[in-house]
Parts: sequence; structure tokens; C-alpha cells
Amino acid sequence: MRDIVDEQVSKRISLQTWAKLLPFFKPLKGRIAFVIILMLFSAVVDSAIPLFTQYAVNNFVMPQITQGILSFALVYLAIIVFQAVTTVLYSRHSMIIEMNMGKHMKDTCFTYLQKLPISFYNSTSVGYVLARVMSDTNRISGMIAWVGAMFCWHLFYLIGIFIAMFILDVKMALLVLAIIPIFLLVTIFFQPKLLKANRRMRQANSQILSNFNENINGAKTSKTLVIENKNSRDFSLITDEMYMASLKATRLNAVFLPLITFGGSMAVALVLYKSGLAVMEGRLDFGLLSAFIAYTFAILDPISHIARTTSEIMAAQVNIERVMSLLAQPCTVMDSVQVEAEYGDVFEPKRENWPPMIGNIEFENVWFRYPDACEDDFVLEDINIKIAAGATVALVGETGAGKSTFVNLACRFFEPSRGRILIDGVDYRERSQLWLHQKLGYVQQSPHLFSGTLRDNLLYGKLDATDEQIENAARLACVDVLANKLEEGYLSDVGEGGDKLSTGEKQLVSIGRAIIANPPIFVLDEATSSIDTETELLIQSAIANALSGRTSFIIAHRLSTIRNANLILLIEGRSIVERGSHEELMAQKGRYYKLYKTMMIKDESEQRGFRV
Repeated sequence: MRDIVDEQVSKRISLQTWAKLLPFFKPLKGRIAFVIILMLFSAVVDSAIPLFTQYAVNNFVMPQITQGILSFALVYLAIIVFQAVTTVLYSRHSMIIEMNMGKHMKDTCFTYLQKLPISFYNSTSVGYVLARVMSDTNRISGMIAWVGAMFCWHLFYLIGIFIAMFILDVKMALLVLAIIPIFLLVTIFFQPKLLKANRRMRQANSQILSNFNENINGAKTSKTLVIENKNSRDFSLITDEMYMASLKATRLNAVFLPLITFGGSMAVALVLYKSGLAVMEGRLDFGLLSAFIAYTFAILDPISHIARTTSEIMAAQVNIERVMSLLAQPCTVMDSVQVEAEYGDVFEPKRENWPPMIGNIEFENVWFRYPDACEDDFVLEDINIKIAAGATVALVGETGAGKSTFVNLACRFFEPSRGRILIDGVDYRERSQLWLHQKLGYVQQSPHLFSGTLRDNLLYGKLDATDEQIENAARLACVDVLANKLEEGYLSDVGEGGDKLSTGEKQLVSIGRAIIANPPIFVLDEATSSIDTETELLIQSAIANALSGRTSFIIAHRLSTIRNANLILLIEGRSIVERGSHEELMAQKGRYYKLYKTMMIKDESEQRGFRV
């Protein structure tokens, strides 16, 4: 599972990486521009305050007069009010930017996740996804809204200070400016080290989230296997890695930031020394001295902040890389531009253009390998078969033979690496994915229910279903028996993931959810494997009625289901080795005959065990 190693994109601050955020800036460009302009005016005003100090010293303190001091005080008060208003506006707009940008990024990630194929979820842990959609997007939006705005203010403030210093005294300004190259050298030295340390922290954070998710979902298994101590040791190793990565980043910052502060302090010392001599020699008045001292002390704050912000930018770049790596995951199953133009996409379907589906399916020279597999590592090879509309096809074979892959290809959860799959005589890649998926009734081996009521979960099969349709589907799948046992009937809460129901009960709801959609194609992937024999007998005839007239694929080990199929496919060694009806295959006394005999013995053993 992909949750430990992230893509190592860059070792230094990359403008190209930050430019990838521009689509998220676009809806907020007016507000962002307003905040930047606000920071500019605020910095200009703040950088002019030492000039007021110079004026006060030269015109009120040194002459020891108060004439005009009231006007001076009113102007100074206006500046203080302006600073207060600026702070309020900055806080308000930055908060709006953070909330909107975070929402936009989360929506974009979630929408893209809906488009990614099943192969992505087969190879990606929940922790990997959660870390990007939640913590990384929060970090980025907060960085842009608050840290970014303050970075602008400190940068403008620093520029304003230097402009004012050059206006007052060029030599003194050049003396302070000579310190800047030292800051740049220190930053260039520490930049890649801080970026690497922050990347390690984010990787460790993904592992922690993944481990949390896995252990919470597998709590029952952990207790039955008595591996709580092992889980704790494994989790401790991951948190130790997070601790060490955080400690390294902290140590680097503990050296980096004091070096910057030290450089600023040296500038202050030099200014005090030189300006003090100038005052003693009569080349500098006290007002100018006070202004220069104020500027020199003031320069420490923006330089220190820019240094800290540089460190935070390095950390945030890792977050951007991780989010963009998620949004760059390849969609191995996607509609062409022409198909989307005619039939729409998942979010904006053009149902009026959708053709009706009869249910004829044909595999034409189909080969398949997983996207991340080696070039010659095929799961299925040269599959050729025609399935007539309304036929029931049973797939049998050893575990891992490719039965589920065959069905996933038919449902277009994967697409052939070679060859074509035709539905009603047309390559299904010339139709919308949603067109096909909305005409599928898929019952998985491991059923998943959504949080909500029993009725809500049945409605996922058809969101606009009437009460009559719900009750009819529930009756066919024996969900009505389950509803009668629950205190609130169809309005009973099933819990997160259906945890309040047994596995067999969840399977019944899953079957009812598929039946309610009334689809032309039906898939039962070990659909009765988690249901006891008595319950299975109750619903066999109902399933047979539900499958009547529909193209159906059944992956099952139960003999009753296999026997009733119109066509049985035995998959071994990456291909279909035998095909035909039950009677035809039994008469051949080949591999299917032997497999069936083995299954019959197993079923008889299970039935004896059930009777006991």
C-alpha cells in the first residue's frame, strides 16, 4: 500500500511547485489582491513612524517647545486608528481566504478521488488519502491566508525601511544593507536541509494516520489474535520516526533563526557605533540618530520573520507536493473528450443522449495487466467470448485465477490492456462510464453500507425510488425480515459501515440495494458466501427472479448457483480453459468435473456442520 514513501519532487523552494496553486487562487484573486494592497499601505505607514520620531525630537524635544504638538498628536492618532482598521480588515479577509481556499482544495481532491479507478484504491491506503485531503490542504490554506499575508507586510516594511534609511543617510543605509548577503547565504545553506526534514515529518504523519485507520478498523481482529502488544510496538516505531524527524527540523530551526537574529543584532551594533561617533563629531543630529536607531531595531523583526517564513514555506511546499501528487494520479479508466461531449461525465451527465442497453457483452481478444505491473505480467490473456443478453454466467476457478478481474473488466472498473469489450456491439469506451455503471447491480463479497438508516442504504440503489419499490426490493432480498426484527424497522440506524448489523445482514441489504435499481446487468461476487444456509434457501428463488431477463455474472462456490447458470466459465492459467452448461461440462469429465466434485464434498460437509 502506498502510504510510506512520497514522491521526492524538489530539494529547494520551487516556484513551479507554488505555481500549481494558481487555479485555487483564481476565485479569490480580488480578495487576495485587496489583502496585499492593504499590507502595502500598512507597511508604508509603519515604515514612516520613525520619521515622526525624528520630527518630534528635532521640533519639540530639542527646542523644548510645544507649539504645533496638538496637530502632530492628531496625525499620529490617525495613524494608530489606520493601523487598527488595517488589522481588523486583514484578519477578516485572511480568515475568508483560508476557509474558501481550504474548501476549494478539499472539494477538488474529493471530486478527483471520485474519478480515480479502483486500481488506485487497491494500492493506496486510507491514511495516504486522508493526510492529503485534510491536514495538507489545511496547512496550505493557512499558510497562504495568514503567513503569506504577513510575509508581504514584512517584505514591504523591510523595503520601506531601507528606502527611508537611504533618504536619511546613504552611507549608514549601505552599512546596514551589507548585512543582507549574510542572511541570504545562511538561508541558502539551511533551505534544502529544512525541506528534507519537513518532508520526512509529513511522510511519518501519513504513516501514523494509516496505522490509526488500520488498527481501528481491525480492532476486533487484533483482539481475537491477541496482537495488541505488537500493534503498540509497531505504532511506537512510527511515532519514534515522527519524533526524530520533528526533532531534526526543530534543531535546524534552532540554529537557523538565531543566526538570522544575530546578523540583525550586528547591524544594530554597527549603526549605534557609527551614528554615536557621528553625533559626537556634530555630523548627525539627535533626531536623525533616533530615527536611524529606530529603523535599525525595526529591521530585526521583518528579517527574523522572513527567515521564519522561509522555513514555513519550505514545510508548506512539501504539503503542496503531496496534494498535487494526489491530483496527478493517472486516471487509467476515463472517458474521451468526444464521449464526454456527447454523453456528459459523472457530475454532469447528458442522460437524454444515452442509448438503451440490451445486455449483449463480447470479449474480443482481451488481455489485461494491472497498471503498475510488469509489461508481460498479464492476469488474463486472449479472452474471447460472446454473452447473450439475459444469460446467467457463472465463473469458477481457484482463488486468484482472475474471476473478479474478468467481472471488473466487464463492468469497466478496469479497461483491457489489449483488445476490446463490446456492449450491444459497441466498444464500451465509446460510451460514458456512468451510462454503464448506472445499469449495473453489483453485490460485493464484502458488503459496505453507508452511515444512516436501513432505508437510506436501500435508496443508494435508486435515489428516487418510491416506498413501493423499496418494499418490493426488500421483500425479494428478505430485507423485510431484517427490518421486522429491528426496533425502528427501515428507519433503524445501521451504524458506521453497517457495524450494527451482522455480515449476513449487511449482505442482504447489499442485495436489496442492487435489486432496487432494476439493472440490465447483474453481478453477484460471492454474494451468498456470508449468509447461512437457511437464509440462502429463503433468497435463492428471489435472486433467480431478480436475475431473470438480465445479463448476470456470478462468482460463487455454492453448487446451486453454478448449476442453474446458462454458461459456466472455468478460468485457470490466465484464460478460459472450459466453457459450457453444467451438464455439458460434467459430461466432458475434465477440470470442471473434478472441481465440481470437490465443491460438492465441501458443501455436504458444511451442511452436516450446520445441522449439528
